[in-house]
Amino acid sequence: MDTLYHLRIDTPVGALLISGTTAYITSVSFTNDPEEEFHEAPPLLLECAQQLFEYFAGDRRAFDLPISQHGSVFQHTVWSQLVKIPYGQTITYLQLAKRINNVKSIRAVGTTNGKNALAIIVPCHRVVGANGVLTGYAGGLWRKRWLLDHERGDLFSGLR
Repeated sequence: MDTLYHLRIDTPVGALLISGTTAYITSVSFTNDPEEEFHEAPPLLLECAQQLFEYFAGDRRAFDLPISQHGSVFQHTVWSQLVKIPYGQTITYLQLAKRINNVKSIRAVGTTNGKNALAIIVPCHRVVGANGVLTGYAGGLWRKRWLLDHERGDLFSGLR
């Protein structure tokens, strides 16, 4: 079994905990835990951190990392559709269900979206409720709004 490494980074939306092996990134999650003592991170986790910093700086729109998360065939089907949502755009849960050719799976699609362990990299924040309403996000709706505004270039829209 591969050793699991962790790297905590500070971002505009709070601390992120990157986890993975030397071969795959297995999770990127929001954390409120105080800084912990971590062993030296392998190059892949450092590359993930660099790509996330580039994303937050507005210099990266897609991630190029080997990823792996545990899930069923259905979950992997949903997650594979999430990475196809263009930067700065959103779709609804119903549209996502239609993309996997199973309109009756809308609730399961929502549940699977919530189980995505790779925040930002697998952009579950780009899925919204009917009529564009922001719904459920493991990191909190304020983070979802921030990420969507960031991608649309609207971070300062509330200051006008």
